[in-house]
Amino acid sequence: MRTRPDAVTTITLPSGPVRVDEAGYLTDPEQWTRDFAMLVAEQEEIALRELHWQVIAFMRSHLDEHGIAADARIVLKFLGEKLGVNKASAKQALFELFPYGYVQQACKMAGMRQPRAWSTG
Repeated sequence: MRTRPDAVTTITLPSGPVRVDEAGYLTDPEQWTRDFAMLVAEQEEIALRELHWQVIAFMRSHLDEHGIAADARIVLKFLGEKLGVNKASAKQALFELFPYGYVQQACKMAGMRQPRAWSTG
């Protein structure tokens, strides 16, 4: 549990300014742009491929439709269906795409707020 508010910083991107918390997560998911995802990917040393963008688009769509970020289990189901693989293979694919974890990399790139406590599947 946090005892103090996050320090917020403004980052200027080609698509416009965005506000991020101390860990680099957007404070407002509505500010997300592809420029932001590319910045995070560069910081995380990830070369974004088509499957990355499909996962990010799915996560953004889930947020728009349900008003909450997609839990890792939901993204694993999406990947399993997309790739035609079982849950274990989907989990392996997710960690190949985002090697330092779903929350640290995928959620940040997709413009989700930093989760306070969350099941990661």
